[in-house]
Amino acid sequence: MSTLTAPTTSIPEITAQDRAERLAAAGSAWSDHIDANRDSSKLTYRVTGVGEGAVATRVRSGKHEFVIDEPAPLAGDDVAPSPVEFALGALAGCQVVVYRLYAQALGIQVDDINVRAEGDLDAARLLGKDPAVRPGFSDIRVHVEITGPETQERYEQLRDAVDVNCPVYDLFANPTPVSVTVAKA
Repeated sequence: MSTLTAPTTSIPEITAQDRAERLAAAGSAWSDHIDANRDSSKLTYRVTGVGEGAVATRVRSGKHEFVIDEPAPLAGDDVAPSPVEFALGALAGCQVVVYRLYAQALGIQVDDINVRAEGDLDAARLLGKDPAVRPGFSDIRVHVEITGPETQERYEQLRDAVDVNCPVYDLFANPTPVSVTVAKA
């Protein structure tokens, strides 16, 4: 049995000016790219997962790798966040990205941003005890804390733009077709 450990990731420091320039350049480049070829905005993301340990999964996405596990009460080794914690983390991460993108586009200054996402899940369905409850989250709450010189009203305008443009928020808020195939290896 292998011991799984989460890699440590160092995120480079960046100045507000460098961030603004990077966001403006990326926005402009993507806009030009899409204007030249509308289909270039249609992206397909792909990950692969391999089961390891008791119930852990080693996930690869391009050059990146991470581990998903469960706590001991759900048969895991508790070496990494659970799948639903990663889902909430994806929501928090996407919110940060989209807040930064739209703050830049709308000229709204955001100095720092912190996002907390929490969800309520009834494990009775997962454990085969109550088929009447939903297996996923029944409620998700996102709290965004922004520091900067703008008014609360301006940050509410920013939130409105983020809510209608955040891909992971959309994934949680709206039905998305999912198809699954199983093949014997």
